[in-house]
Amino acid sequence: MGKLSDVYLKDVTQCQIDPKDMKALKLRQNANVKVTTKFGSVVLKAIKSLRGPHSNMIFISYGPWASLISDPETHGTGMPSLKGMSGELEAAPNEKVLTLHDLVNQLKGE
Repeated sequence: MGKLSDVYLKDVTQCQIDPKDMKALKLRQNANVKVTTKFGSVVLKAIKSLRGPHSNMIFISYGPWASLISDPETHGTGMPSLKGMSGELEAAPNEKVLTLHDLVNQLKGE
């Protein structure tokens, strides 16, 4: 298993959401959602979190998709701060989760 495996790609393109929040937002399992922070936005698949409760909080595995919405400042550590960021979550039924190829091309400005 590597960074191009289906298992990895599935994991890093998911947004784990508290089941009560999913219900309140009328989101179905695997629905496309858009996560937006002051650093950017990304479309991911919504899944019910098995941990919690953690209302008003989501979890995204670290990877290229999470990097799109993370603060690029590393404070000299080489790793961005990934916890405690504020953002917005919304249904995105008409948007798609980018493939790794499309994500890289977007970052390159293509």
